[in-house]
Amino acid sequence: MKSIVLKIIKKLKNKKLSISVAESCTGGLLSSAFTSIDGASKVFTLGLVTYSNRSKIKILKVPKKIISKFGAVSMQCCISMVSNLSKISKTDICISVTGIAGPNGGSKKKPVGLVYIGIKKNNKIIIKKYLLKNKNRSFVQKTAVRKSLSLILTSLK
Repeated sequence: MKSIVLKIIKKLKNKKLSISVAESCTGGLLSSAFTSIDGASKVFTLGLVTYSNRSKIKILKVPKKIISKFGAVSMQCCISMVSNLSKISKTDICISVTGIAGPNGGSKKKPVGLVYIGIKKNNKIIIKKYLLKNKNRSFVQKTAVRKSLSLILTSLK
């Protein structure tokens, strides 16, 4: 994972771009992937772990209506997270991650391993939905981070 983060940081530096993240189910692992690299502060601006619904509402200004109608693990919440992170951070690229890491907390409609990742760059938002088959919490979190990094790298091409 370190090599992909190094590649992202190098590309961000070369393009003079900054990045911020808002995470829920990954609990800071995505931010940590960046901050574990020396010199990341030149491009990595902000990492928020908005784990509870309350923090999504209070800090990221996700409307209560979105969470009550669609849930915290939804495309709508992911869009709101990444849009509002962009307003807060004023960075060039923003990422949001929300999902059900498990092993409990899933349902038929929203099983463990359901993850939404949003990326906002140049006023364009892309949301990806993943349904990870492995129900191991660590696997879901690490895979969500890898998928996020892959999305970032693709956006920099």
